[in-house]
Amino acid sequence: MKIKHIIFTLLFSIPGLFLHGQSLDDAKSRYLEGRYAEALPVFQRAYPGDPDNAALNQWLGVSLLKTGKIVEAERYLIVASQKKIPESFIYLGELYAKLYRFEDAEEAFTKYQRANRRDEEALEKLAAKREEAEKLRRTTTRTEDIQVIDSLVLPKADFLTAYNLSHSAGSLMRVNEFFRELTPSEKTLFMNERQDKIYYSRGDPDSGQDLFTMDKLLESFGNEKKLPESVNMEGDQAYPFVLSDGLTLYFASTGHQSLGGYDLYVTRYNLATDSYLTPNQLNMPFNSPFNDYMMAIDEEKGVGWFASDRFQPADSVCIYTFIPNKQVALIESDDPAYLSRRARIASIAETWKGESDYTSLRAVAHQQKITQEVTSGDFLFVINDRATYHHLSDFRSSPARSIFSQALGLEKQLRELNRELSEKRNQYAGGGSTNDRIGSTILTLEKESESLFLEIERLKLQARNEEIKTIFN
Repeated sequence: MKIKHIIFTLLFSIPGLFLHGQSLDDAKSRYLEGRYAEALPVFQRAYPGDPDNAALNQWLGVSLLKTGKIVEAERYLIVASQKKIPESFIYLGELYAKLYRFEDAEEAFTKYQRANRRDEEALEKLAAKREEAEKLRRTTTRTEDIQVIDSLVLPKADFLTAYNLSHSAGSLMRVNEFFRELTPSEKTLFMNERQDKIYYSRGDPDSGQDLFTMDKLLESFGNEKKLPESVNMEGDQAYPFVLSDGLTLYFASTGHQSLGGYDLYVTRYNLATDSYLTPNQLNMPFNSPFNDYMMAIDEEKGVGWFASDRFQPADSVCIYTFIPNKQVALIESDDPAYLSRRARIASIAETWKGESDYTSLRAVAHQQKITQEVTSGDFLFVINDRATYHHLSDFRSSPARSIFSQALGLEKQLRELNRELSEKRNQYAGGGSTNDRIGSTILTLEKESESLFLEIERLKLQARNEEIKTIFN
């Protein structure tokens, strides 16, 4: 029996009735067209009057699953599967995979396979769902070993109140708070410490959301620029945040091969090419099959935040506070159950290191402003004959500190580039058939290195001049 025939048989097992202007038959049609968000309210209103109906449980469960309400969907799909609706098993498998219950997912997929063993279309659909589940399983094996020190569940409308950024980290606000002509939404805008550059998203439901930036010109902002296609690909791009180096951009996207809903990505601005590098998708637990967004890292406080609606009611979101790793460190374990728990952050205590006490760090994370010294690393920067700085907190001028932070970020990029350049030169010295290609790469890297060096020197001079203005005013 073909799947579509089964579905149509189910669709007419409940009498058509009108509910708040839309009939159940209309909802069935929308369901078949994949317009689950439109059909869902009708199924929800019909359910209390016939809670044991297998077909209604199936429609309601699938509609909840497809609109991101994964946890809520399980009970209805279980009822449908107990009443032997074949289609329920493939959706249960999809649901279990998104809950990291991979053995349960495969059991459900097997039941679906048995029920549809002669249906090639159904088996092709099953193969695609199994591939998605396997992708999720593989992703859990690359879960990052981070310390989550706190979590807070808030209404989605209030989620930004959990981000207590230091002044040096910039500021976050809703886009409509800055562009007051826009309709209120959950989308956010980032403004840097100097308050002369903003990053934000805009678009429409048809074309999607893209990221833009704008600079302050005299007393107002202008010179709007759309970020390149390497960032603004398919789907929605939103929730930008830029580190104090002015180069590292975090954002959320429903494209870029997202695991589901919004996922978190990071990219860096490349001065040599005046563009952004190809974004990297963050590992689990930062990402999940749910919506994960608004990554922000406060280098002064030594903490970061990100938001996720995983396992939360429809109107709520959980804000996780974590300690950023200086380098990506993955969890090393052969226990799939442990990896799954860490991937979904089943327990924040399970992420802690030994007997570590995070009380003081939590207190710092909750503070609106702090005056503690930045511990991002020592350096030697001569201001004049009487002043030499060793820490970012030595700067009295906020613009000067921000400019110098950019120079430090570029110095790190220059070190990495020079390391690559050294490796290429060693390869070239070894000879070989690829020397022409390596020689061309060396020339390109040398030009980039020179360009970076000159930009670093320019920024340091600008920072020095800004600081001197403050000292002698």
